[in-house]
Amino acid sequence: MAKLVFGMNQSLDGYVDYMAFGPGPALFRHFIEQARGQVGSLYGRRLYEIMSYWDEDRPEWDAARRDFAAAWQAQLKWVVSRTLTSVGPNATLVGGDIEAEIGALKARLIGEIQVGGPGLARSLAELGLIDEYRLYLHPVVLGRGTPFFAGHRPPLRLTAADLIDGDVIRLTYVPA
Repeated sequence: MAKLVFGMNQSLDGYVDYMAFGPGPALFRHFIEQARGQVGSLYGRRLYEIMSYWDEDRPEWDAARRDFAAAWQAQLKWVVSRTLTSVGPNATLVGGDIEAEIGALKARLIGEIQVGGPGLARSLAELGLIDEYRLYLHPVVLGRGTPFFAGHRPPLRLTAADLIDGDVIRLTYVPA
């Protein structure tokens, strides 16, 4: 059975904002290795549209960006949307009964499926489908933005705390 994992970079005050801060070289390498090991990724429309940037190789990329793009392009992707009519390579549109479709996906596959985006994570958490949360805490305070927990906040149990990239700590939680 597959495990749904919601993990994102987060400020100390609980916000996610890819424009305000991002991973350093070691954390980016961590994300590359993570993407290589995943069964696939599950996105909401907005984050999928942002991430589709990685679908086309760009000459200005360094080796790490090429490695991430290769890992992202190779993995399966599922996009939850009621407005999109098509998605790109290796992607499948999910638009019907999300609980049934994602539940069937979890039952059919083995390994980790990354959940992308707090809005989608909120919907999946309300349905009890998120199996693990990974908070990559960065030493920044934003004071605004999209919160990591955009809605339903399930009781959680800490299972790991790891220093990933000098000053970034990954906290791993599972529903209690």
